[in-house]
Parts: sequence; C-alpha cells; structure tokens
Amino acid sequence: MADYLAVLTTTDSGGKAQSLAATAVEKHLAACAQIDGPVTSVYRWEGKIETDTEWRVLYKTTAARYDELAAHIKAVHDYDTPEIIATPITKGSDEYLAWLDSETSA
Repeated sequence: MADYLAVLTTTDSGGKAQSLAATAVEKHLAACAQIDGPVTSVYRWEGKIETDTEWRVLYKTTAARYDELAAHIKAVHDYDTPEIIATPITKGSDEYLAWLDSETSA
C-alpha cells in the first residue's frame, strides 16, 4: 500500500459532508478534506435502481491513519453502507506530503 491515500465518501447533504470533513480533520485522521457537490448518484439498492443527490468528501491522509479514518466514517455516517474508497497517492510534492505527515501524526 502507498504511504499516502485519498479516501472518498459520499453523503446526502452539504451539512453532513461538512461535519464528516471537519470531525476527521479535527481528530487528525486526515490532513484535509474537500467537499464537492451536489452530484447525482445512480446505484442499485435493495434490488431497485435509485437516483439521489449527494455530496462527496475527499480526504487526504496517510496509510497509517486509514483504519482509524474508515472506522470514524462508519461511526458517524448515517448510511447503512457508506462508501469508503481509498486510492493511493503515488506522487506528490515533498512539502505537501510532509504537511500530510505532520497533520495526521498528532
């Protein structure tokens, strides 16, 4: 696994996205979180095709903090099965990656 990750989740309101982002950053589980939205999500749930408006939260963190971040998302999220997807960050500026380390080490 890469040393650094971009972790994605979605939620059904801008306010919930703000809360998911802020609580993870406050706990040093992510150095930062960006919120995009609204976006339209189309998916199958309980045998039906659903279409909903959602907001994406993209966290930047270290691989060492991933398990805690995922557990935090699951604990505070109100979806039965929240999306939690981690993508490796394979390259980045030395300064930015050092900042990620310092912000998630506390």
